[in-house]
Amino acid sequence: MKLISWNVNGIRACVQKGFLDFFKEVDADMFCIQESKLQEGQIMLELEGYHQYWNYAVKKGYSGTAIFTKIKPISVQYGINIEEHDQEGRVITLEFEDFYLVNVYTPNSKEKLARLDYRMQWEDDFRNFLKALDELKPVILCGDLNVAHKEIDLKNPNSNRKNAGFTDEERGKFTTFLDSGFIDTYRYFYPDKEGAYSWWTYRFNARANNAGWRIDYFCASEKLKDRLVDAAIHSEVLGSDHCPVELIIK
Repeated sequence: MKLISWNVNGIRACVQKGFLDFFKEVDADMFCIQESKLQEGQIMLELEGYHQYWNYAVKKGYSGTAIFTKIKPISVQYGINIEEHDQEGRVITLEFEDFYLVNVYTPNSKEKLARLDYRMQWEDDFRNFLKALDELKPVILCGDLNVAHKEIDLKNPNSNRKNAGFTDEERGKFTTFLDSGFIDTYRYFYPDKEGAYSWWTYRFNARANNAGWRIDYFCASEKLKDRLVDAAIHSEVLGSDHCPVELIIK
Protein backbone atom coordinates (compact mmCIF):
# COMPACT_ATOMS: atom_id res chain seq x y z
CA MET A 1 0.00 0.00 0.00
CA LYS A 2 1.39 3.38 -1.02
CA LEU A 3 0.72 6.53 1.01
CA ILE A 4 1.72 10.08 0.01
CA SER A 5 1.74 13.29 2.06
CA TRP A 6 2.33 16.76 0.61
CA ASN A 7 2.07 20.28 1.98
CA VAL A 8 0.82 21.90 -1.23
CA ASN A 9 0.99 25.51 0.06
CA GLY A 10 -2.35 26.32 -1.55
CA ILE A 11 -4.02 23.57 -3.56
CA ARG A 12 -5.39 25.96 -6.20
CA ALA A 13 -1.90 27.29 -6.93
CA CYS A 14 -0.43 23.78 -6.83
CA VAL A 15 -2.97 22.51 -9.36
CA GLN A 16 -1.67 25.20 -11.73
CA LYS A 17 1.87 23.85 -11.17
CA GLY A 18 1.35 20.18 -11.98
CA PHE A 19 -0.36 18.69 -8.91
CA LEU A 20 -2.68 16.47 -10.94
CA ASP A 21 0.18 15.14 -13.08
CA PHE A 22 2.02 13.94 -9.99
CA PHE A 23 -1.19 12.68 -8.39
CA LYS A 24 -1.96 10.46 -11.38
CA GLU A 25 1.63 9.34 -11.88
CA VAL A 26 2.24 8.29 -8.27
CA ASP A 27 -1.09 6.41 -8.06
CA ALA A 28 -1.18 6.33 -4.26
CA ASP A 29 -3.76 4.34 -2.32
CA MET A 30 -4.05 7.27 0.09
CA PHE A 31 -2.93 10.83 -0.61
CA CYS A 32 -2.88 13.48 2.14
CA ILE A 33 -2.40 17.20 1.67
CA GLN A 34 -1.80 20.05 4.09
CA GLU A 35 -2.19 23.83 3.77
CA SER A 36 -5.01 23.60 1.23
CA LYS A 37 -5.79 27.30 1.89
CA LEU A 38 -9.41 27.36 0.76
CA GLN A 39 -13.04 26.98 1.81
CA GLU A 40 -15.64 24.47 0.75
CA GLY A 41 -16.72 24.88 -2.86
CA GLN A 42 -13.62 26.82 -3.98
CA ILE A 43 -12.21 23.90 -5.97
CA MET A 44 -13.60 20.78 -7.59
CA LEU A 45 -10.94 18.10 -8.00
CA GLU A 46 -11.92 15.27 -10.31
CA LEU A 47 -10.05 12.36 -8.72
CA GLU A 48 -11.63 9.27 -10.19
CA GLY A 49 -11.61 6.28 -7.88
CA TYR A 50 -10.95 8.31 -4.71
CA HIS A 51 -13.09 9.30 -1.76
CA GLN A 52 -12.35 12.89 -0.69
CA TYR A 53 -12.34 14.28 2.86
CA TRP A 54 -11.62 17.97 3.52
CA ASN A 55 -11.16 19.93 6.75
CA TYR A 56 -11.29 23.71 6.35
CA ALA A 57 -10.09 26.46 8.66
CA VAL A 58 -12.64 28.99 9.93
CA LYS A 59 -10.27 31.72 8.71
CA LYS A 60 -10.50 32.05 4.92
CA GLY A 61 -7.53 31.05 2.79
CA TYR A 62 -5.62 29.60 5.73
CA SER A 63 -4.31 26.19 6.79
CA GLY A 64 -6.63 23.25 5.94
CA THR A 65 -6.11 19.55 5.20
CA ALA A 66 -7.55 16.86 2.93
CA ILE A 67 -7.27 13.11 2.35
CA PHE A 68 -7.99 11.32 -0.92
CA THR A 69 -8.31 7.55 -0.49
CA LYS A 70 -9.15 4.62 -2.76
CA ILE A 71 -10.32 2.63 0.28
CA LYS A 72 -13.46 3.92 1.95
CA PRO A 73 -12.89 4.43 5.69
CA ILE A 74 -15.05 3.00 8.45
CA SER A 75 -15.26 6.42 10.11
CA VAL A 76 -13.99 9.99 9.69
CA GLN A 77 -13.11 12.52 12.38
CA TYR A 78 -12.22 16.17 11.87
CA GLY A 79 -10.06 17.79 14.55
CA ILE A 80 -9.13 16.37 17.96
CA ASN A 81 -12.25 17.29 19.99
CA ILE A 82 -10.63 20.33 21.60
CA GLU A 83 -12.30 23.54 20.43
CA GLU A 84 -9.21 25.70 20.85
CA HIS A 85 -7.33 23.47 18.41
CA ASP A 86 -10.12 22.71 15.97
CA GLN A 87 -10.60 26.12 14.33
CA GLU A 88 -7.84 25.81 11.73
CA GLY A 89 -8.70 22.60 9.83
CA ARG A 90 -5.48 20.93 10.89
CA VAL A 91 -6.39 17.27 11.49
CA ILE A 92 -8.32 14.56 9.69
CA THR A 93 -8.47 10.99 11.04
CA LEU A 94 -9.70 8.09 8.94
CA GLU A 95 -10.42 4.73 10.58
CA PHE A 96 -9.73 1.60 8.55
CA GLU A 97 -10.08 -2.04 9.44
CA ASP A 98 -6.68 -2.44 11.06
CA PHE A 99 -5.25 1.08 11.49
CA TYR A 100 -5.99 4.79 11.79
CA LEU A 101 -4.60 7.28 9.29
CA VAL A 102 -4.09 10.75 10.80
CA ASN A 103 -3.24 13.70 8.54
CA VAL A 104 -1.95 16.80 10.35
CA TYR A 105 -0.70 20.30 9.63
CA THR A 106 1.06 21.20 12.87
CA PRO A 107 0.89 24.87 13.97
CA ASN A 108 4.02 26.90 13.18
CA SER A 109 5.66 28.63 16.13
CA LYS A 110 6.03 31.76 13.95
CA GLU A 111 8.68 34.48 13.84
CA LYS A 112 10.13 35.43 17.22
CA LEU A 113 8.38 32.26 18.49
CA ALA A 114 5.17 34.21 18.93
CA ARG A 115 3.14 30.99 18.96
CA LEU A 116 5.56 28.69 20.77
CA ASP A 117 3.52 28.52 23.99
CA TYR A 118 0.41 27.56 22.00
CA ARG A 119 2.47 25.04 20.04
CA MET A 120 3.63 23.37 23.27
CA GLN A 121 0.02 22.95 24.42
CA TRP A 122 -0.93 21.62 20.99
CA GLU A 123 1.92 19.09 21.11
CA ASP A 124 0.76 17.65 24.43
CA ASP A 125 -2.91 17.53 23.44
CA PHE A 126 -2.23 16.06 20.00
CA ARG A 127 0.12 13.42 21.42
CA ASN A 128 -2.57 12.39 23.90
CA PHE A 129 -5.07 12.16 21.02
CA LEU A 130 -2.70 9.88 19.07
CA LYS A 131 -1.92 7.70 22.09
CA ALA A 132 -5.64 7.19 22.74
CA LEU A 133 -6.11 6.06 19.14
CA ASP A 134 -3.07 3.80 19.37
CA GLU A 135 -4.64 1.94 22.28
CA LEU A 136 -7.50 0.98 19.93
CA LYS A 137 -5.63 0.34 16.66
CA PRO A 138 -2.17 1.12 15.26
CA VAL A 139 -1.74 4.66 13.90
CA ILE A 140 -0.10 6.03 10.76
CA LEU A 141 0.54 9.76 11.19
CA CYS A 142 1.56 11.95 8.28
CA GLY A 143 1.87 15.60 7.49
CA ASP A 144 3.84 18.79 7.93
CA LEU A 145 4.96 18.52 11.56
CA ASN A 146 6.84 21.84 11.41
CA VAL A 147 9.92 20.50 13.19
CA ALA A 148 13.31 19.27 12.05
CA HIS A 149 14.06 16.64 14.67
CA LYS A 150 17.84 16.24 14.56
CA GLU A 151 20.72 18.30 13.19
CA ILE A 152 20.88 15.93 10.21
CA ASP A 153 17.36 17.07 9.29
CA LEU A 154 18.30 20.59 8.14
CA LYS A 155 21.14 22.18 6.21
CA ASN A 156 22.13 24.85 8.75
CA PRO A 157 21.41 23.60 12.27
CA ASN A 158 23.74 25.98 14.12
CA SER A 159 22.25 29.21 12.75
CA ASN A 160 18.66 27.94 13.21
CA ARG A 161 18.94 26.73 16.79
CA LYS A 162 16.43 29.21 18.20
CA ASN A 163 14.23 29.55 15.12
CA ALA A 164 10.71 28.17 14.71
CA GLY A 165 10.88 24.51 13.75
CA PHE A 166 14.25 23.85 15.35
CA THR A 167 13.90 25.03 18.93
CA ASP A 168 14.92 22.69 21.74
CA GLU A 169 11.29 22.77 22.91
CA GLU A 170 9.80 21.59 19.60
CA ARG A 171 12.47 18.96 19.04
CA GLY A 172 11.98 17.71 22.59
CA LYS A 173 8.24 17.28 22.06
CA PHE A 174 8.93 15.23 18.93
CA THR A 175 11.34 13.03 20.87
CA THR A 176 8.67 12.56 23.55
CA PHE A 177 6.17 11.57 20.87
CA LEU A 178 8.52 8.99 19.35
CA ASP A 179 9.37 7.65 22.80
CA SER A 180 5.65 7.07 23.43
CA GLY A 181 5.62 4.27 20.83
CA PHE A 182 6.07 5.72 17.34
CA ILE A 183 8.61 5.42 14.52
CA ASP A 184 9.92 8.16 12.23
CA THR A 185 9.69 5.91 9.17
CA TYR A 186 12.18 7.77 6.97
CA ARG A 187 14.89 7.59 9.61
CA TYR A 188 13.96 3.96 10.32
CA PHE A 189 15.07 3.12 6.78
CA TYR A 190 17.70 5.85 6.26
CA PRO A 191 19.14 6.75 9.68
CA ASP A 192 22.28 8.45 8.36
CA LYS A 193 21.16 9.92 5.04
CA GLU A 194 22.15 13.57 4.77
CA GLY A 195 20.66 16.21 2.51
CA ALA A 196 17.20 14.60 2.71
CA TYR A 197 14.87 17.57 2.97
CA SER A 198 11.19 18.22 2.27
CA TRP A 199 10.94 22.03 2.58
CA TRP A 200 12.98 24.92 1.23
CA THR A 201 12.36 28.63 1.70
CA TYR A 202 11.54 30.50 -1.49
CA ARG A 203 14.35 32.92 -0.62
CA PHE A 204 18.11 32.70 -1.18
CA ASN A 205 17.85 30.16 -4.04
CA ALA A 206 17.49 27.59 -1.26
CA ARG A 207 16.00 24.76 -3.29
CA ALA A 208 18.61 24.92 -6.04
CA ASN A 209 21.28 24.76 -3.32
CA ASN A 210 19.36 22.11 -1.35
CA ALA A 211 19.48 24.30 1.75
CA GLY A 212 16.37 22.71 3.22
CA TRP A 213 14.64 21.15 6.20
CA ARG A 214 12.98 17.75 6.68
CA ILE A 215 9.72 18.73 8.39
CA ASP A 216 7.25 16.44 6.56
CA TYR A 217 6.89 12.97 7.99
CA PHE A 218 5.27 9.60 8.05
CA CYS A 219 5.30 8.20 11.58
CA ALA A 220 3.88 4.82 12.50
CA SER A 221 3.01 2.92 15.65
CA GLU A 222 5.75 0.56 16.80
CA LYS A 223 3.16 -2.21 16.29
CA LEU A 224 3.42 -1.62 12.53
CA LYS A 225 7.21 -2.02 12.37
CA ASP A 226 7.06 -5.43 10.67
CA ARG A 227 4.75 -4.03 7.96
CA LEU A 228 6.99 -1.10 6.95
CA VAL A 229 8.46 -1.63 3.47
CA ASP A 230 10.10 1.68 2.47
CA ALA A 231 9.97 5.46 2.75
CA ALA A 232 10.87 8.15 0.24
CA ILE A 233 11.15 11.92 -0.23
CA HIS A 234 10.21 13.17 -3.71
CA SER A 235 12.48 16.21 -3.81
CA GLU A 236 12.27 16.25 -7.62
CA VAL A 237 8.57 17.19 -7.51
CA LEU A 238 7.92 20.93 -7.75
CA GLY A 239 4.69 22.88 -7.27
CA SER A 240 5.10 23.93 -3.63
CA ASP A 241 7.85 25.00 -1.23
CA HIS A 242 7.45 21.47 0.19
CA CYS A 243 7.83 18.21 -1.71
CA PRO A 244 5.80 15.01 -1.29
CA VAL A 245 6.91 12.27 1.10
CA GLU A 246 5.97 8.60 0.80
CA LEU A 247 5.45 5.47 2.86
CA ILE A 248 5.08 1.93 1.53
CA ILE A 249 3.47 -0.48 3.98
CA LYS A 250 2.27 -4.09 3.74
